Amino acid sequence: MMRILAAALGFLAIAGCTDAPTAADGSNNDSLRILSAKGGAGGGTTKINSVTVTPASASIQAGATIQLAATSKPGTASSFAWATSNASVATVSQSGLVTGIAPGAATISATASGKTGRSAITVTAPPPAGSVVMIGAGDISDCNNNNDEATARLLDANPDGTVFVLGDNAYENGSAADYSNCYNPTWGRHKSRTMPSVGNHEYNTAGATGYYGYFGAAAGDPAKGYYSYDLGDWHVVVLNSNIGFIDASAQLAWLSTDLSASTKSCTLAYWHHPRFSSGSGHGNNSAMQPFWDALYAADADVVLNGHDHDYERFAPQTPSGAADNQRGIREFVVGTGGRALYSLGTLRANSQVFNASTFGVLKLTLSAGSYSWEFIPVAGQTFTDSGTASCH
Repeated sequence: MMRILAAALGFLAIAGCTDAPTAADGSNNDSLRILSAKGGAGGGTTKINSVTVTPASASIQAGATIQLAATSKPGTASSFAWATSNASVATVSQSGLVTGIAPGAATISATASGKTGRSAITVTAPPPAGSVVMIGAGDISDCNNNNDEATARLLDANPDGTVFVLGDNAYENGSAADYSNCYNPTWGRHKSRTMPSVGNHEYNTAGATGYYGYFGAAAGDPAKGYYSYDLGDWHVVVLNSNIGFIDASAQLAWLSTDLSASTKSCTLAYWHHPRFSSGSGHGNNSAMQPFWDALYAADADVVLNGHDHDYERFAPQTPSGAADNQRGIREFVVGTGGRALYSLGTLRANSQVFNASTFGVLKLTLSAGSYSWEFIPVAGQTFTDSGTASCH
């Protein structure tokens, strides 16, 4: 006890000295000034080393707004000076609220004590009246990495629209604990606007009860896992590609009836396993052709899948894989939500774009008679893909 007391008194005696400690090179080193950072005898203020603005990049439409946040390291800055590089494209208030003015690019900065953080803002033209937005990916959350937080920030930066998830949303087993501990802190921030689909990892938990329990009514009947909804001028179908766990014939019969009943001019469908894929993990899956047969017969336009952990865009094609620019369905594989990425396997016919090195999300703008797509990479990565097309 006496040794402990003596050591404590010795520390206090050192800390109470009025002279700042001196570095080995004879200079006063701020990092050694123990008390000065807390307002003690050394005096002075804490030096700010860096400023970070989040999100680091975002895309908004002209007329829309997004709230940015600035933090300093150490976290002592109480205020920041906000500025824009191009006020004709985007303006920013002194609270960090950005407003899109006209299509183009602008850099928004926040400065404190001579240190500056930045966010790259892209402003796009408003879509045609009545357009709606969908944004999402598959193969998402794993508690062993933070990639899903990076992709969730892309959702944060695009607060409008419906979020789709393409299955294998919470690794390893889609259990209640996986959803609570891994998915919910990141993509779960957008649960209220999410329309989910179920993956094979969800069925590692009997009956995929973790998935159905987490999403509730939004996931449809737990005995089926398929449902549909209308979004603007589009009819959207969500299927359960884990056909060994449900009545597959009943699902196909329901699909044909649902498509026949639709009054919308354009149709999009999504599920987990892709019919076509160049990814090294899984590749083509002929078991999905009955889905394609029904969708092709109904003149569907777009299919979204996950399962292979990469991004791939195909040209419009038939259920058997023949190019068809008149009635073909365009497929996107978007297994880039956060789980480790795969690599290129066998490059399939009609594959137009393939990338296996970038996490990100796919943003779709669905309009009457047309659609546009944009793959948005996570901060620090540059790959992207975009385009527009007409419905059949």
